[in-house]
Amino acid sequence: MRISSLLAGERSTPPALPNFDSTTVFVRAAASYLRGEEFPGLGMIHPKLTPVGAQLNHLPRKARTGIYTRGGANEGVSPDDLGDVDVEAFREWVVDQYPEKGYPAVVVGSSNGAAVYLAAMLGVPYLPQTFLVPVRRDVDPDAIREDVQWGIDHAEPFLEANPDVSVHQMHDPNQDRLMVQKLAYFRTKSRTLGDAYEEFIDTVLSSDGAIISLECEYDWPKIELGDRHSFQVGGLGGLSPEEYYEGSEQVANFLARQDAGIREWDVPETDGRMPEAEWGFDTALREDLERVADEQGYDLRRLSFDDPRELSPFVADWYRERYAERDRPVERLLVQSFALVEPWWTIRTGSIPYWAAFNTESDADFLEAYLENTDPYDEVRATLFGHGVESAGLASTDRWLEVLANAREDYGFVGVDTDEFPYDIETHVRYHRDLPEEIEDRHAHLPPLSFDRFDSITSDIADEYAIEWKEI
Repeated sequence: MRISSLLAGERSTPPALPNFDSTTVFVRAAASYLRGEEFPGLGMIHPKLTPVGAQLNHLPRKARTGIYTRGGANEGVSPDDLGDVDVEAFREWVVDQYPEKGYPAVVVGSSNGAAVYLAAMLGVPYLPQTFLVPVRRDVDPDAIREDVQWGIDHAEPFLEANPDVSVHQMHDPNQDRLMVQKLAYFRTKSRTLGDAYEEFIDTVLSSDGAIISLECEYDWPKIELGDRHSFQVGGLGGLSPEEYYEGSEQVANFLARQDAGIREWDVPETDGRMPEAEWGFDTALREDLERVADEQGYDLRRLSFDDPRELSPFVADWYRERYAERDRPVERLLVQSFALVEPWWTIRTGSIPYWAAFNTESDADFLEAYLENTDPYDEVRATLFGHGVESAGLASTDRWLEVLANAREDYGFVGVDTDEFPYDIETHVRYHRDLPEEIEDRHAHLPPLSFDRFDSITSDIADEYAIEWKEI
C-alpha cells in the first residue's frame, strides 16, 4: 500500500528505498518525535503541496486509482539496477534520522506501528529489520505464476550484492492490486545488524543500555525460489492465507467485481511457511543481536508476539498508565490506521494510541476485542488509510463506526471522507490537519519512561497480554 509520489516533495530516501512504505514512514514518525517535531503528510508530502493533496477527492475515482498506480511505479527501481542496490545504505538512512545523543535502549526488529509509540514512550530509536525494494515491471495482477518466474529471473544480482539479507518477495492481488501491476515487491530482511546499525548502537547506547529485539512471529505460506529468496501470495489483511491459495466465495466475488476472467488465483504449491513479508521477523538477526550484546555488555530483551496487532493493546495500556500517573485524563483513544501515525499530536492532545495494521474486518475485530476487554473510553476516534481499492475483507465505514461506538460518549473519524473511502486520497494529508481541530485539549509531552521501570513492570504484566517479554 502506498500513496502516489506525485504528492511527494524532494526524495529523502536513498535510491531503491521507496519514499513511502510502512518502514520508512514508521522510522520518520519515531525520529520526528525524538526531535520534538510534528509529523504531517506522512513525513514525505512537501508542505507546499499539502493544499493540492487536500483537493484530490474531486477527481474521478478512476483518476485517483491511476495516481496510486503511476505514483507507485515512479518509486520503483529498474530490474537492470538491482545489482547496484545496497541495503546498507538503507540502514545508514535510518540512523541518520535520529538525534545522535545517549539513549538507554534501542528497539530493533519487526516493522510495526505500535513500536513507534513504544519507542516514543521510552524516548529511544527504532531500527527496522524489513525494507521494501519495489522493482519496476508490468504484469497482470492475477498472473501470479508469471511474477514467480520473474522473481526467479531477476533476484540473483540483488542477492549477490546483499549477502546479509533475505528476500521475501510478495504479490498481493487483493489489497495491493493497484501496485502489483507495475511493481514487484522485494521485501528484504536484514540477517545481521550491518555496520551502520552496529556503529550507531555503539555510539549512542549507554554502556549499561539495553537492546529490545522486537519479534513478530506472524508467518505465511511460502514458495521457496532459491537461497534466501521466497515468494508469498497475499499478506496480512482482509483474506486468510488459505483463501489466496485455495480460493473462497469472498475471493470469487472480489474477482468478479474486478471483471477478472477468473474466480480464484492459480498459484504454485507451497512448501512451508516463512515470516510474513511485511511484518514478520527473521530470527537470523537475533543471533547477531546476541553477539553484539555479549561483546559490548548490553542487556538484551526479546519482545515477541504472534500477530502484529497484538502489540497495540499492550502499548495503549502503558500510555494509559503513564497518563494516570501524571493526573491526566485516560478516557480518549485514537486509533491510527497503517501509516497514518502522528506521535507528536497524539500525545499533545492527551490521546492514547492504538495502532490498526490496516482497514480490514480483522483489524476492526481486533479493536473491538480490545474495547470490550479494557476499561471503557469516553472518546474513541480513528483514522482510516485509503488504499484505493475495494479489496476483499475491507471493513466498511459503518462497521468501523459500530466498533467505535463502544465509546461511552463521543466517537467518530479523524480526516476521513466516509463517502469516498477507500478512494479517499485526501486522508493522507487530512489526518494530521484534522487531529488538533477535532481534539482541543492540550497536554505537555511525557518525559521518557525509564527502561529499568519498563523492564520491571513489563516482566510482571506480560502474561496479561498476547506478548512475551524475555531476557536473553
